[in-house]
Amino acid sequence: MSKALIIAEKPSVAADLAKALGRFDKKDNFFENDQYVISSAVGHLVELIPPSAMEKTRGKWSFANLPILPEEFETRPIEKNEDRFKLLKRLLKRPDVTELINACDAGREGELIFRLVLKHAGVTNKPIRRLWLQSMTADSIRDAFAHLRSDVEMQPLANAAYSRSESDWLVGINGTRAMTAFNSKLGGFQLTPVGRVQTPTLAILCEREGKIRAFKARPFFEVYGDFGVKAGEYRGRWFDPAFKKADDEDGRPERIWDRTKADEIAARCDGQIGEVTEEKSPKSQASPLLFDLTTLQREANSRFGFSAKRTLQIAQSLYEKHKVLTYPRTDSRHLPEDYLSTVKATMSKIHDPSLAVHARKALESGWVKPTRRVFDNTKVSDHFAIIPTGTEGKNLDEVAQKLYDFVVKRFIAVFFPSAQFEVTTRITKVKGEQFRTDGRIIVDPGWMAVYGREAEGEDSDKALVPVTAGEDAKTRAIEIKAVETKPPARYTESTLLSAMEGAGKLIDDEELRAAMSEKGLGTPATRASIIEGLIAQDYMARNGRELVATAKGMALIALLHGIGIPALTSPELTGEWEAKLKQMEAGKLKRKDFMAEIREMTRDIVEKTKNFEGDTVEGDFGELEVKCPKCGALNLKGDYRTWRCQSCDYVFWKTIAGRVMSPEEATQLIRDGRVGPLEGFRSKMGRAFAAALKLNAEGKAEFDFGDNGTSNKDENGVEIAFDFSTLTPVTDCKVCNKGRVFSMPMQYVCENAVAKTDPICKFKMGRTILQREIPAEQVVKLMQTGKTDLLPRFISKKGRPFSAFLKLEAGGKVGFEFAPRAAKPAKGAPKTAKAPKAPKAAKPAEAA
Repeated sequence: MSKALIIAEKPSVAADLAKALGRFDKKDNFFENDQYVISSAVGHLVELIPPSAMEKTRGKWSFANLPILPEEFETRPIEKNEDRFKLLKRLLKRPDVTELINACDAGREGELIFRLVLKHAGVTNKPIRRLWLQSMTADSIRDAFAHLRSDVEMQPLANAAYSRSESDWLVGINGTRAMTAFNSKLGGFQLTPVGRVQTPTLAILCEREGKIRAFKARPFFEVYGDFGVKAGEYRGRWFDPAFKKADDEDGRPERIWDRTKADEIAARCDGQIGEVTEEKSPKSQASPLLFDLTTLQREANSRFGFSAKRTLQIAQSLYEKHKVLTYPRTDSRHLPEDYLSTVKATMSKIHDPSLAVHARKALESGWVKPTRRVFDNTKVSDHFAIIPTGTEGKNLDEVAQKLYDFVVKRFIAVFFPSAQFEVTTRITKVKGEQFRTDGRIIVDPGWMAVYGREAEGEDSDKALVPVTAGEDAKTRAIEIKAVETKPPARYTESTLLSAMEGAGKLIDDEELRAAMSEKGLGTPATRASIIEGLIAQDYMARNGRELVATAKGMALIALLHGIGIPALTSPELTGEWEAKLKQMEAGKLKRKDFMAEIREMTRDIVEKTKNFEGDTVEGDFGELEVKCPKCGALNLKGDYRTWRCQSCDYVFWKTIAGRVMSPEEATQLIRDGRVGPLEGFRSKMGRAFAAALKLNAEGKAEFDFGDNGTSNKDENGVEIAFDFSTLTPVTDCKVCNKGRVFSMPMQYVCENAVAKTDPICKFKMGRTILQREIPAEQVVKLMQTGKTDLLPRFISKKGRPFSAFLKLEAGGKVGFEFAPRAAKPAKGAPKTAKAPKAPKAAKPAEAA
């Protein structure tokens, strides 16, 4: 009997499909009945062959072998998922499987996952249909199976998926190799990753950082008056009604640049009577539009402090596992025009009593009706806005509940009428000077009622004390405030996502942002991973909620500007390519034309880098606030590669063993003679290592391993045992049970492990393991109980964060232990989240 093979993206989705479609027999990683075989990938199973696998045939990292422009892109199974690929290949080749159904996530990446599996398996002769899911409820699954899409209909999306993958490969591999070859030509190995989307995103951050560093504060003054009337007191701020912007970008009507003028205004007005005029006008504010993924990530970052990656993870879980939200990886903020009945049904199923009352009001008042702000087919592509499904959310943890409620409130509020305000502008004229006071009173909260004071903010506090017609006001006090202009704010994830969506432009207006999103950097589904990738590569760092470009990131963008490669520095240009991929998805652009443009861009990157002879790059790289080690002058100015003393010939190189020194690190090293230990150095073989740096007699930086911080040399260079008598031990050593453990510059060590004669212990453990600093209290716990607490934020060699215990093993070695997976709950019991899968074949922590 002929059967259709259904391939989902994840095992949990395959199980949901089997449950929705009827009775199936569970077999080894697949389900089967008389009509269907259902299995799944586990994310990406097949990849384009990366650089490391091409070394044998393409040569090493050098300009001589660039550019690499394969006519056909070879593929291979991803090693950790190879067994799953073999299972799918076996199912694909079964004679009774005569039709294939792609049930991977409904988007570009889901299409790529499926197509690469088929391509590498060599399956070309079986018909394909596409399951397009917007919701994971059983009814939605059955409805989607009743409306499967044809392979011809999906071919434009497949073309865009292949083109995105291949263009990232071409630019990423060739650009990274070219930049690495350039930066490494003076010695060492300086890996310099670049990407078609991530590097222009970094350029946005670096441009802002450059403005902040170049900013010079200007002092100014503001004059405030406190005015008394019969009903009470109010405050006004002086302004110049004749102000014109002119050429001063810092100019504002209320800013006074001369203290003398501010003093004159204050003296003239203090204690005087003011004439009051008012203008009142009604204003309305419409509800915000429904959420797409980027807007949800932006607002969750502002409201809850969630990272973009975390918001996507939670939203995906609410869609896939809990089935309470529709598909989250969407760029639309509207619903289909035939979705009105579904919306009404969903609105009637809101379960939270505090929100259900607003949902009932919207339904009973007839507010849930066709409107272009909500229902618009022209603004719905493959997916519509994120809304609740009507399924009750059970067993949601705190953060999932927060995000779910956030979406439900937006879903209800969008149908409520606009909020109505009475806006008052009061001008108080005193001796020819004018003071402005603004107030806003909520007349009808409209959609804000759904949010309560959440949406009001400070509006409820802006009501002004009333003034009767013709009443004057007495100036009871005058205050002069000394203020300074402020530099541009650093990006947060919220504002960077907005800038990415607007191709480098921060756009607050919802309608304009929607228009610009066609040419944004990346897609809603990829922007979080782009940000995380930049952080993992040390191009930018999180500082609280702020994102800060690192010295390495600033150096890369300065180099690209110097070489003249707009393809990797212009967000607008990269946004144009993303728009072309969307045109391809719509069948309006040929794949070969787009790829020809990308190939030409790749050649341009390589040729310009290869032909760039300058060792310095134009730009202002600041200066170090520290004295020159050679002549003592406070005159160390930066260029692309160095800090140079302008009073003598002293030079300090910024890049040491492939690691770019930040100004703060260089300042500490030159001032104190030592800095570190620091992570991120690379040997000539490309291997990462950590070390401290010290300044030698010539003022040059050199590594200070100090036998891993556990020994010294005397004046003749003879090794002597380290003197522990001046140090306080961290804890007793439970490996030898005779010594004490001390904290050294690079390691925690037992004193008996570094004894000059007859070392009887082997306990040595790095203070930093896989980029994660180990605090002393965890060493105490390791010795007392045999293992530490579960420690987050280790970074694997592939740049992936993971959590693990550190465990004391036989002989004093320290290794990783991973949290066990949660036991499978009994039938009918609440499900719990699985522990993350441990990295394969983890090495002992000491070796790592």
